[in-house]
Amino acid sequence: MKPREFLAHSGRQFGTLVGLFALCAVLWALTPHFLTVSNLLNVAQQTSINAVIAVGLTFVIISGGIDLSVGSLVAFSGVVTASLLQRAVPVPLALLAGLVTGLACGLVNGLLITYGRLPPFIATLGLMSVARGGALLYTDGRPVSGFDEEFRWLATGEVLRVPVPVVIMIVVYVIAHFVLRRTPFGRYLFAIGGNEEAALLSGVRVRLHKTVVYGVCGLLSALAAVMLTARLNSAQPIAGINYELDAIAATVIGGTSLLGGQGSVVGTLIGALIMGVLRNGLNLLGVSSFIQQVVIGAVIILAVLLDTAFKRPKR
Repeated sequence: MKPREFLAHSGRQFGTLVGLFALCAVLWALTPHFLTVSNLLNVAQQTSINAVIAVGLTFVIISGGIDLSVGSLVAFSGVVTASLLQRAVPVPLALLAGLVTGLACGLVNGLLITYGRLPPFIATLGLMSVARGGALLYTDGRPVSGFDEEFRWLATGEVLRVPVPVVIMIVVYVIAHFVLRRTPFGRYLFAIGGNEEAALLSGVRVRLHKTVVYGVCGLLSALAAVMLTARLNSAQPIAGINYELDAIAATVIGGTSLLGGQGSVVGTLIGALIMGVLRNGLNLLGVSSFIQQVVIGAVIILAVLLDTAFKRPKR
């Protein structure tokens, strides 16, 4: 990244962080219940699922793609994991099966895009419908519930007094930041998103890396499914509806360009926290869920407008 581009991107990230603190200050002034330890931990826990999904979408969007199937993959991976747990399959094996399900679906997305030459929007839109239908067929439209405490610990447990979902989120972000900034794979994603043809001519195995990045996105969606299932003590075939919109919003608010080639998981975390804080604050203020949808939609539009304004057109 050129110095000028780096400064612009860092400036936008700093502005997003300032926006988060400003939002917290406003909500603190409006309701004394916001800035309490219990509520802030609640915000972090509620944000963790969307934040994990948003990491996968950050990788995909940086590479110049999009994935609309993540919400349906949360539902499909969740019911696969839950059904195995109900059959007394050991927790590690059930979790592995759920994660592999998400990974496999993500790789299918990648193969359809790279080898099938389908536009990412169409490929992932199709798999969104297939995965949702598969979840409904697999469970006959009924929720799967009732699990052992060993599995529930993933939602109710603590590590050094920090809730396990928050710990999982932190670990995912640390690993993702390292991969994106310190490995050849991460550098190749920026190159592909910035100029795919130039990356190909430079010897980058574009098809392989694009396929893998969709697999990573599917894997993280499955991890979010495990977290959601443990939290609700139930797997719903209709779970994850509109999760893709929240995750895309968190990604774009955090400074990842929808045009590809620019972004960071640090910014995505800030964006996810803004979404979580906003929802929590509106709930504390007793704002109608219908109005909340309007507010969230307005925030998404504003984020895309800012993205368009900050991203210089490619020549």
